[in-house]
Amino acid sequence: MNISEQVAFVTGANRGLGRHLALELLSRGAKVYAGARNPDSVDIPGVIPVKLDITNPQEVAAAAVAAKDVTLLINNAGTSTGASLLDGDLEKIHLEFNTHVFGTLSMVRAFAPILAKNGGGSILNILSVLSWVSMGNEGAYTAAKAAEWGLTNVLRLNLYPQNVRVASLHVGFMDTDMTAGVEAPKSNPADIAKIAIDGIESDSFEIVADDVSRTVQSNLAGGVAAIYPQLS
Repeated sequence: MNISEQVAFVTGANRGLGRHLALELLSRGAKVYAGARNPDSVDIPGVIPVKLDITNPQEVAAAAVAAKDVTLLINNAGTSTGASLLDGDLEKIHLEFNTHVFGTLSMVRAFAPILAKNGGGSILNILSVLSWVSMGNEGAYTAAKAAEWGLTNVLRLNLYPQNVRVASLHVGFMDTDMTAGVEAPKSNPADIAKIAIDGIESDSFEIVADDVSRTVQSNLAGGVAAIYPQLS
């Protein structure tokens, strides 16, 4: 994929990784639609702001009407409520799944026909190392990201015959607003954006962006004993 020839739609593009993804795409010559719940919060010259809450079916449908020339969809919009699965607020747990699973699926269902009609293209779902492993806290986020990984794998198979490649990005903590209260090593989101777009440009299906994600991925074959040694 030549990024300079693409028309991209990035959800959650007003801050964090989404903003850096939009900037990276622009720097490589792509046309970029920037989805945000408040389009006035998008401050990137050259992008096309689009009002979008991915949990709102009407706004998803309107975004698809407004951006009929898209060839690259990046599902980046997310939330992190910190809710526990055992005793957390059920509304927050529903929000995690409505955003990362059903919101992402809504975007794919709306835009996959557009990509196919435009000759094919790519979809990138921004996942997390937490789609592969749990730290025991933030259970709703981890469970939703794991479900989004499963969704991504199904969509890869469903859409490949339509010349639509579905890729995933797995990454640990990044230095964004979402992780402001986390005391741990964090990647620069600008660096992760470059890695992500490089992966799309090279037609990768799975983009593993940092050492912690590579380590967890390598441990998956070892099962529970390798991933959670504290249980043995």
